[in-house]
Amino acid sequence: MTEPRDWLWLLLLAAMWGASFLFMRVAVPALGPFPLIALRLGVATLALLPLLGWQPGGFGLWRQHWRAIAVVGVFLSALPFCLIAWATLTLPAGVASVLNATTPLMTALWAIPLAGEAMTRQRAAGLALGLAGVLVLTLGRGAAFGLDSALPVLAMLGATACYGWSGHMARRWLPGLPPLVTATGSLASGAILLLPLALWTWPPQAPTATVWGAVLLLALACTAFAYVIFYRLIAKLGATRASSVTYLVPVFGVLWGALWLGEAVSAAMLAGGVLILAGVLLLGWQRRG
Repeated sequence: MTEPRDWLWLLLLAAMWGASFLFMRVAVPALGPFPLIALRLGVATLALLPLLGWQPGGFGLWRQHWRAIAVVGVFLSALPFCLIAWATLTLPAGVASVLNATTPLMTALWAIPLAGEAMTRQRAAGLALGLAGVLVLTLGRGAAFGLDSALPVLAMLGATACYGWSGHMARRWLPGLPPLVTATGSLASGAILLLPLALWTWPPQAPTATVWGAVLLLALACTAFAYVIFYRLIAKLGATRASSVTYLVPVFGVLWGALWLGEAVSAAMLAGGVLILAGVLLLGWQRRG
């Protein structure tokens, strides 16, 4: 049974994940994608390591499965986070958060070749609704449609495709592994991988205090603390109920972008978001059936 306190945790988690687009939008112009994400993953790893040490056998499980965790980590954190950071150089935080809601659509699409699931009419309808939402969002941004305006959108879709693929691979390669082990190991692997690129592209000018504040909030609140909350909710409510946070993240992403960055909430953004979430809901209802 879902208690009122659990809904408060879900709202807090959605608020933090929605805020991650705000913090990236603030920090990425000053730092660049690689340094920002290396800092995000590195600081979050340092915050989670003590928790992993308290978990019996945590470090041993990480050593035992480090190769699979590293591969999953590249596609679960390092690559998608960099793609999202690069996209937020030009995309508003609200638009990026709405596009991020295509993750369940990508997961369902990957399930066809990876899990042998059939392309049913209902699944096809859900994917079609999601694609329509992306098109409405892209065409309604007010910029001339072309390669420059399409590439950030494609980067966001590439990030959600990475999330969908890594979710299937994690279940295949790391069955039964405690989520904290996977989370800490994947974040650490991504940070190590990005370190050379971060040093190579480090900005010549020192970031401001505002930028450093955005980095710390992104790493500690939106990554490390958010992981702890999410896995607590999975343990108590199950994966299906915990995943309902997907429907709330775009709401907070749009809200924070409007409140703190003065981003406009257009009719195209609302219509695209509704279509994407309708596709996600249709896919979720199909899976439960």
